[in-house]
Amino acid sequence: MKTFTERLYHAMEIELYELSIQTTSESERLKGAIKVCRKALIILKKFISSYFFENMDDEVLFFKQIKPLFYSQYIYYVSLYNFLIKKPAGGEDMLKEYIVSELADLKRFFDHNQVFYQYYRTQATYMDSIYFTRGTGDIYSELEDFQGDEMFSTTHDYKLSKIIANEKFQEYLGKLLKPAGIESHRLSEIPVVWTSNQTDLVELIYALVESGAFNNGNIEIKYLMNYFQSMFQVDLNHYYRKYTDITNRKKERTVFLDRLKAGLIRKMEEKYELKTN
Repeated sequence: MKTFTERLYHAMEIELYELSIQTTSESERLKGAIKVCRKALIILKKFISSYFFENMDDEVLFFKQIKPLFYSQYIYYVSLYNFLIKKPAGGEDMLKEYIVSELADLKRFFDHNQVFYQYYRTQATYMDSIYFTRGTGDIYSELEDFQGDEMFSTTHDYKLSKIIANEKFQEYLGKLLKPAGIESHRLSEIPVVWTSNQTDLVELIYALVESGAFNNGNIEIKYLMNYFQSMFQVDLNHYYRKYTDITNRKKERTVFLDRLKAGLIRKMEEKYELKTN
């Protein structure tokens, strides 16, 4: 299951990336992205219909981690498209008012789902057998769109997907409110810009996550990607594709990390040579 779903997600990411660099209108790109995500969900649903879960943990893994990866992307692009087509044609003040209104709606959503949102953010597991296995409740009381098949849904996989999508949408809206080129929390008058390539940054971030360097290891890769993306104003939306490229390297996989290590050792040796001369 894991191999199939990783390949499917990777293929979806590639299609989304190719759409993002097309010269068509934004609305056409977003409609294309929705179709791509929907197609991937349909393939995922077909696969899981004939898949036999080995145990409860296997089922929880799918509905808590794997399906929300796909479903949250679908919901996110639907939100972006709806935001675009409803955006007022007036001036900057009207646009700001519209964005603030959208952010208020998102806050109401998070407030309304505060208990489950806390469960998700604290990475709790004690209710997983109820939330993320089938046949444990009325799924139709939770579902709002697209998936209503009780063999492909649990009571909370849609809600989790929507939380993930809304967090991403909230970040997108927050960036629109920032004045162009101005950081809200400027640490220095000298701008800090990531001038290496995006793949190097992805390699570094994955290494930091695996080392447990942030939050004692209690952080998901997507949150750190979003943090670095905001900090350095670099596009890391397709980080998984770049990570796959890294893992597929034939010789040295950790090219950037090896270069960092070599550079630091060289610096130390130069300092040591100066002291001994």
